[in-house]
Amino acid sequence: ILIDPHKIYPPDFRCEKLGGYQLDLLRKTGIADAVLAATTLDHSAWTARLGRLLDKKPSDQHGIIYDDLVNTVRRQIPGNVDFIEAKVTAVATSADRQMLTLSNGEEISARLIILANGLNIGLRHTLGIEREVISPCHSITVGFNVVPVGRETFEFPALTYFTENSAAQMSYLTLFPIGSAMRANLMVYRGMDDPWLRRMRQTPEQAMHELMPNLRALSGEFKVDGIIKIRPADLYITKGHRQAGIVLVGDAFCTSCPAAGTGTGKVFMDVQRLCNAYIPAWLASEGMDASKISQFYDDPEKRANDASSQRQAYDLRSISIDTGLPWHVRRWVRFLHRAGLGALRHVRETLSVRRTAQP
Repeated sequence: ILIDPHKIYPPDFRCEKLGGYQLDLLRKTGIADAVLAATTLDHSAWTARLGRLLDKKPSDQHGIIYDDLVNTVRRQIPGNVDFIEAKVTAVATSADRQMLTLSNGEEISARLIILANGLNIGLRHTLGIEREVISPCHSITVGFNVVPVGRETFEFPALTYFTENSAAQMSYLTLFPIGSAMRANLMVYRGMDDPWLRRMRQTPEQAMHELMPNLRALSGEFKVDGIIKIRPADLYITKGHRQAGIVLVGDAFCTSCPAAGTGTGKVFMDVQRLCNAYIPAWLASEGMDASKISQFYDDPEKRANDASSQRQAYDLRSISIDTGLPWHVRRWVRFLHRAGLGALRHVRETLSVRRTAQP
């Protein structure tokens, strides 16, 4: 049984593209073909910093608006799964059966509850499950569409533009296609009361060039089109979660930094480990005590993935905004490394073309 207050998931600003190792995890769920058919593949992406193009490389980024992603996944749910459009208002757990009370007055008895309600903390509090914020407003994601000025399209299929200096208090701007639109996700490290966010809402083009004065060299003139969405992200961990009959996945267990791009991979990992390793074994034996549930939280693949997600969140923030000579040197090393890879790729592609052209 799937219980959710919205049969059709409403517009929401979260993950807007899939790529890399996330695709490998998605394929383990068995629904990759349907999900990827609803996305827009960029095929190639440019990498740049300080107004300089560093690399043009093949890309497997698949752009999709978050609510489209969720609703596409939901359409893959088999017909024998009941969908109840309601909220869970109360939960009682035990080592055998779990009881849920719904907003429509219905009560449901089940052996196992999977709590995948994201940042909502109400149910967790009733069970004594607490969250500890370890990095408040760790990052802020700004999402919007951009359109070129004076021409039909942008020159690049997709672009990642990295911070020009630590004073910009940003990590990168990524531009990628979703359908016919060019979507932008700008990752910054600021407080929600920062005056720059107000300028971003009022004069977005000016605010962007304030952070990235050399961006025009790659993007040309552009304007922001439509609604600007701003989402802060706290990093938190969960305590008191090793309980009988209920297991937490994704953000319900611990959050990730959107700038690091690990959130979707993290929930895919949770789901595939539960479905492929634990739930079949749990249901094949009596009871659903805390020792069973703990097997999932102690899973080596899950633990490694969660630890990597948290480490990447802190590393990316430090390499983007920390001051001092060591971090300044690391930024330049990354810049030169990316430039070197791009130059090497260009040489290889040029040689390959020449060989192909020879009689």
